[in-house]
Amino acid sequence: MRKRLFMFVGLAVLLGGGQLFAQELTLEEIKFSFDMIWLIFAAALVFLMQAGFAMVETGLTRAKNAGNIIMKNLMDFSVGVLAYWAVGWALMYGSSSGGLIGTDQFFLAGADSVIYRDWMFQVVFAATAATIVSGAMAERTKFAGYLLYSLVISAAIYPISGHWIWAGGWLAEMGFHDFAGSTVVHSVGGWAAMVGAVLLGARRGKYVRVKGKVTVKAFPGHNIPLAALGVFILWFGWYGFNAGSTLSGTDPDIAWVATTTTLSAGAGAILAMFTSWIWFGKPDPSMSMNGALAGLVGITAGAWVIDPLGAIIVGAIAGALVVLSVEFLDKVLHIDDPVGAISVHGVCGAWGTLAVGIFGDLAKVGSGLTRAGQIGVQALGIGAVFAWVVVTTLVLFGSLKAVGALRVGDTEELRGLDISEHGVESYSGFQIFSNM
Repeated sequence: MRKRLFMFVGLAVLLGGGQLFAQELTLEEIKFSFDMIWLIFAAALVFLMQAGFAMVETGLTRAKNAGNIIMKNLMDFSVGVLAYWAVGWALMYGSSSGGLIGTDQFFLAGADSVIYRDWMFQVVFAATAATIVSGAMAERTKFAGYLLYSLVISAAIYPISGHWIWAGGWLAEMGFHDFAGSTVVHSVGGWAAMVGAVLLGARRGKYVRVKGKVTVKAFPGHNIPLAALGVFILWFGWYGFNAGSTLSGTDPDIAWVATTTTLSAGAGAILAMFTSWIWFGKPDPSMSMNGALAGLVGITAGAWVIDPLGAIIVGAIAGALVVLSVEFLDKVLHIDDPVGAISVHGVCGAWGTLAVGIFGDLAKVGSGLTRAGQIGVQALGIGAVFAWVVVTTLVLFGSLKAVGALRVGDTEELRGLDISEHGVESYSGFQIFSNM
């Protein structure tokens, strides 16, 4: 009885205090507080995606490189946040020069609580773009070279193209729409991954030429359950990525965006499963997992302007597309991408961006363009960002390669990067990998 009394008294105090507190705040102040909480919470969800990327990449690669994968995912974020604080934010959201580049707010000069809030939300997106490359260049990249890459993409490559779209730059003025980053984030990471993988070259023994014919050897990942855990973490974090991009904790469209995100991911996983089932004769776990990620990437650009049925179509096409793209890059172009990052983020990011023009509600898009005009602008934006990233990363990775800072030697690769680059074993005491 006494406990119940205390509970009722405590509840009354809380409710009374809450009413008093509410009376002291204006409606605008309450909304500001909700927005602050929502954006910081969403940023924390997106930050958790770093763990998801780390688990996916570790699980889909060989055990002898697990520690190296973890180090890259830890350090590209750590390096990236400092680079984005010092330079990246200013180039992306500083006062625009001709719609091309930001020119002030370096080192967050003059920042207030709103700028700190917005920087926190945006820096985790920059980190996502940077870490995508890790998987495509896994198992043969020098750690020091990777750190330099992470610095440059977070400080300049990602922020400048981001300025064109999210900070009122020239693409935004033309009516280009990318709600949460299919192109701004994912395609930037995907195209950088493609250039890096091409200049880096394949893993030793991946493509073997015998009598003029190339044999493609599969290097199975050492821990599919770990990769699956990573996919679930990424899917969970995507609610911060997409729903968080409403930018307001009082926006009822949070529910709409979360719904389209969920449906697209589910459709992507299902279609990837069936595509792999038809293609390989059995439903492939890694392809199915990449299908879910492909659906998430695909809907990211149009999560707010595409309806639930459209989201299912977008995700389904992305799920089938990712399987075909992975096979084409591997079997035809002989580009060695251990985790399918180019296909998931580059190819499906481009598809999702184009889908805005095909399936999007033009009234919500608000560009004033016709359906054909919107598709054209979306295609232009895809091409412009592709060209920017390819040219800049060619210079970046080409320079690293020229000075011998890009790829480890054959002996180091065969021993595994855990030992050769970091002097540790991720699974000490267990003989669970071969030299190949």
